[in-house]
Amino acid sequence: MDKQHITRRGLVLGSLALMLPGCTSGDGPPLGYRFARDPDADPRYRRREVAYTGSEPPGTIVVDTANRYLYFVEAEGLATRYGVAVGEAGLSFKGEATIGRKAEWPSWKPTNDMIQRKPRLAQYADGIPGGPLNPLGAAALYLYQNGQDTLFRLHGTNAPWSIGRAVSNGCIRLTNANIIELYARARVGTRVVVI
Repeated sequence: MDKQHITRRGLVLGSLALMLPGCTSGDGPPLGYRFARDPDADPRYRRREVAYTGSEPPGTIVVDTANRYLYFVEAEGLATRYGVAVGEAGLSFKGEATIGRKAEWPSWKPTNDMIQRKPRLAQYADGIPGGPLNPLGAAALYLYQNGQDTLFRLHGTNAPWSIGRAVSNGCIRLTNANIIELYARARVGTRVVVI
C-alpha cells in the first residue's frame, strides 16, 4: 500500500473514532488523531535551526509577529525558528511575559470579548474539552505578566493552513507537531518577548 492510501484510511478511521464518544479517552486525544497529518505546509514556515543575532539569552522565546516566526533562542548565536499564525490586526499581544502555566490537550473557552467580536462563538461559551477538535490543539503555554494570566497563549492548532497568517483572536498558533516540540523545551518561568 502507498502512503496516501494509508493516510486516507487513517483519516477515515480517525473520523469514525471521533463520532463514537465511547471510544475516546479523557487522558488525551481520540484514537484517530495519530493518523492525521500536521504539516508545515509552506516551506518558509518549517521548523529549522537558524542564526540568531538578537540580544536575548538562551532559553528565551521571541515572537516576531510581523514576519510570522517564533524563535527559541539557543547558545552560540543560534535559534530554533518556528512558523506561526498571529492575531488579526489590533488583537495581538505585544510586550514581555513569562510562561505561567503549561497544559497538554487543554480545554478552551472563548472570552467575552471574543464572543462580542464574533457572536458565532457564543455556542462555545461553556467551553470545549481538550482534543484534536479543540482550537488550542495539542498543547498550550499560558502567558502571564506580574503573576496574572494575560489570556494570551502560545498553542497548537487544528488549522495548520493558518500558519504564516494573521487570523487568530490574538494568540500565537504553531502546528501541533511544533507546539509539542516547544512544550518539551520551554519551562514555566520562560521569558517570552513578543514584538
